[in-house]
Amino acid sequence: MSETVVKTSYLTQEAFDRLKAELDQLSGPGRADIVAKIEAAREEGDLKENGGYHAAREEQGKNEARIRQLTQLLENAIIGETPPDDGIVEPGMLVTVEMFGEEETFLLGSREIADGSLQVYSEQSPIGAAVNGKQAGDSTSYEAPNGKQIDVKILSAKPYTG
Repeated sequence: MSETVVKTSYLTQEAFDRLKAELDQLSGPGRADIVAKIEAAREEGDLKENGGYHAAREEQGKNEARIRQLTQLLENAIIGETPPDDGIVEPGMLVTVEMFGEEETFLLGSREIADGSLQVYSEQSPIGAAVNGKQAGDSTSYEAPNGKQIDVKILSAKPYTG
């Protein structure tokens, strides 16, 4: 008997609202548009050779997958205010670390918070779990997928304002 692990994600209220609006669009008008495209393509006849039908079905599959992803994310989200600017690493913080002698900056939290220009690590990821709760000046390490220990020094942690 296996346990189901529910992953929670930190989201700002703004990110939650934006994702909820996307879900409403995809599950309402977006879904209706795709169904209309499929029906129109079906009326053209032979489905084996109908590129429009196959494209619409593929679009429908992607749309339904995104609806499931958003539904799960929003159901299990922890909605929070922007974290305090106290230098302590927690979800919603832009963290700068030193690894391998180089600086790297990333957002700790859900990929859905950021606009895609930032590297994002969840609190459950090896590096995210290692730095979560630490503060600027602390050093820690985590185990990489290849089994090596990676040393990390936290240089700064600032609230992400997106």
